[in-house]
Amino acid sequence: MMAPGTSDDVPSCACKGVRRCLVCEGLKEKVQPEASESKIVHHFLYDPQSRLAVGKDAQAASFPFSGVFLWENFISEEEEKELICAMDQDVWKESQSGRRKQDFGPKVNFKKKKVRVGGFSGLPALSHKLVLRMCQESTLAGFQPVEQCNLDYHPERGAAIDPHLDDSWLWGERLVTINMLSDTTLTMSLELGLPELGLTGEVHVAVHLPRRCLVVLYGEARHIWKHAIHRKDLHIRRVCSTYRELSAEFLPGGQQADLGAQLLNIALNFQGSPV
Repeated sequence: MMAPGTSDDVPSCACKGVRRCLVCEGLKEKVQPEASESKIVHHFLYDPQSRLAVGKDAQAASFPFSGVFLWENFISEEEEKELICAMDQDVWKESQSGRRKQDFGPKVNFKKKKVRVGGFSGLPALSHKLVLRMCQESTLAGFQPVEQCNLDYHPERGAAIDPHLDDSWLWGERLVTINMLSDTTLTMSLELGLPELGLTGEVHVAVHLPRRCLVVLYGEARHIWKHAIHRKDLHIRRVCSTYRELSAEFLPGGQQADLGAQLLNIALNFQGSPV
């Protein structure tokens, strides 16, 4: 199902400011600004077995890279088909940088730090068994998602997501994502480098995400390293579902515990539709 505002003849996008996709680059002659000076970037690959960032350059030393947990084949091929079929029966809304999205969560104004129920009716029914499964892993013990965001990436639209840190006022410690339809690369970046390791330029760590895997970001990978999906790393359609939990402010003992309890009660009925 195509997103609202899209027709067969006139493609549209929802890019604002510096955000861009192939659609608006073509229609608005919007091009990527050139960097004023070339940057030094040190490239590493994440090894999930050793949990090390391994230098692509043989001379670069490896270093521990904490805060990433990978669960390969978290869902089966049949589950993947069922999930994608269900998503495609709902409306995909235009989002920035060529993405389309479906939100299952409260209405949030992050700048003003305001949150309300809005049209939130819960997480989707098919997520119930997935949440029960992921909570069996010790890294996700006690995980109670209050929001699910489905993102649809099409390479013909130049879909991507720029390096960013997720909010930590409303969202809690663990970010959980299920990667579907294609392998891709999650690029972790640290602009200030790692001078203690002699890395004075920007540092990138490429985390390979196999199709149907689950990835968790927590700790330093959640709060210090930015994460991105670059256009060059998408070759066929990719869909992901990201689940977020509440921060301490919205949990028992927090200033907004009552609101948090209300949101969790709605989320975990698993009867929701996109807002």
